[in-house]
Amino acid sequence: MILDLVVREFVQTGSPVGSRALVEKYGLDVSPATVRNEMARLEELGYLTHPHTSAGRQPTVEGYRYFVEQLLWEAELPLAERRTIAHQFQQVRDDIEEWMPLAASVLARTTRSAALVTAPQAAQPRYRHMQLISTQGRLVLLVLVLQGGMVKQQMITLPEPLPQAVLSEAADRLNQLCAGLTADEIEPRIRSLPLLEADVARLVVDMMRRAAAVAPEEIYHDGLSELFQEPDFLESPQAHGVLRVIEERSYLEAILAHALGSTAGSVRVMIGGEGRFDELRACSLVLSRYGVTGLATGALGVVGPLRMGYGRAISAVRFVAGILSELVYDVFVVGTESLPPALQGEKVSEDAE
Repeated sequence: MILDLVVREFVQTGSPVGSRALVEKYGLDVSPATVRNEMARLEELGYLTHPHTSAGRQPTVEGYRYFVEQLLWEAELPLAERRTIAHQFQQVRDDIEEWMPLAASVLARTTRSAALVTAPQAAQPRYRHMQLISTQGRLVLLVLVLQGGMVKQQMITLPEPLPQAVLSEAADRLNQLCAGLTADEIEPRIRSLPLLEADVARLVVDMMRRAAAVAPEEIYHDGLSELFQEPDFLESPQAHGVLRVIEERSYLEAILAHALGSTAGSVRVMIGGEGRFDELRACSLVLSRYGVTGLATGALGVVGPLRMGYGRAISAVRFVAGILSELVYDVFVVGTESLPPALQGEKVSEDAE
């Protein structure tokens, strides 16, 4: 109980916590001397420390970790907040490019920390649909749309001109044959196709494999300038560790690989770099993977000082990750299928690509 109260007080005030202050504020039925003895014992166990001999105590990294793992009672965000956030995402559900900046903005504002979001990346690109558009003579524009909204275009030259009706019929047959498949799943089917469709399908397979080799580089973030105004980071060299997490994709990927598996939905709290990332010894991260496991996933989270409001941060990250997972499900899984009960609202428009 004493550790729980010290963490909560220090997170709120940023000042070392004294025994008398705890007794008076929380009406403890023990003397300040008894609380001091408990604090001394917690310090021996490595959960508390004190900056000066006569000062109150503050949590150590181990103290924060024990608090998060054993003492924290996680509560959902207030209903009004959840409804507001859900409404914001409902307004952009048809625009994939808006999901990530909105998620970063919502997390930064809700947790008062720096937020980061990576775009959902397909494990393997999957075919959604394709068009063949006659342009001039033997030139045809191939427009390939992958699940998730990625669009690839390529000009092809036919042996002889063909009417648009013939091209459209070939595209329709390929759309029926290839919908939802990966390049590896499409390739064995090519040998049974007519010549025109086989040639187009080979080109499609090549385009899909090239798309799989390109990973999105952009990290969406928000709240960084406000975070650096916090007393914990103001004019502190520790701010460089936060900046590196936010801006360097390779460093972020190393952290995500350490903290998160490939499964969407779990929330992980990293405190003080966990002895592996020395630049983060003054930071805490609350991270989650979102999306559809095995199909398309991204990551999101917040970065802040050790003196973070962990309960609110965990709740916000879990809630926003859940919304993004529903949106990814809608785009990558729902096509001809109906929406599952958990997903209510209009399907993503075919124009979203």
